[in-house]
Formats: sequence, C-alpha cells, structure tokens
Amino acid sequence: MKTEIRPFQPSDDASVVQLWRDCNLVVPWNDPRQDIRRKLGVQPALFLVGFLSAELVATVMAGYEGHRGWLNYLAVAPRFRRQGLGRKMVAEAEARLREMGCPKINIQIRTSNTEVIEFYRKIGFKPDDVVSMGKRLEIEKEAT
Repeated sequence: MKTEIRPFQPSDDASVVQLWRDCNLVVPWNDPRQDIRRKLGVQPALFLVGFLSAELVATVMAGYEGHRGWLNYLAVAPRFRRQGLGRKMVAEAEARLREMGCPKINIQIRTSNTEVIEFYRKIGFKPDDVVSMGKRLEIEKEAT
C-alpha cells in the first residue's frame, strides 16, 4: 500500500485525536484538541498526517524556532506498526526541517518508553548529555 503524507487539515481532527488515544499519547495535562489548535497557529505545514488508502494511520508534529527542530506526537496506528510508517513520517518531517535550515532535531521520550527509545535509536537518534526540564506557563484546571 502506498503511503500519502500531507499537512493536517481540519477535517482530520477527530481521526487524529482517536489515533493519539489508541497510541496512549493523550495524557490528563494535555488536551489533544487544544494541542492541535496551538499547532495550527505556529508552522501548521509541519503538522503531518499519514494515510494508507483513505485511512489516517500516522501523525507527527514538527517545529523549528531557528536553533533546533523538535518532533512531537509521532503516532502510528497499532495495527500498522513495524511496516516503516514511523520512519516515513520522521523522514518527511526531517526533510521539511532540513529545507528550513534546521541543523539538529531534539525529541523528548519518557524513560519508561523503551520501545520508542529503541525506534529512534534505529533511525539515527542518539541520547544527548542533557537534562530535560519543563515549566508550565498555563494554569492547570482544577478538578470540579
């Protein structure tokens, strides 16, 4: 089957959110629809979706702020894994970042996600000697 990769379109919204849920990428502190809206406001052409036939089966969000590129929300539908779709999505994101002059891509992976760590190692990523830190700038919603 031929893979079609193109930028996200609003009609992809429900399929993307369901894919992310199927891939366990949705966590309580990130609203997937809000993440989509935010991405559509910044470099929307770097939010890629992949199709087999007419079915949305993969995503990746890329970004570049002039110093480093980033990848987020790489997802492949569980029943289509180990067929090279993740590699194709990353390769397309890399090509688009390279066209923008991006010299390096960073990713963050939970240390417990050993399968994903191994995937990225196989496609050329290496651990950096850094500490990843974060700080929330939005107020977390209180449970009601």
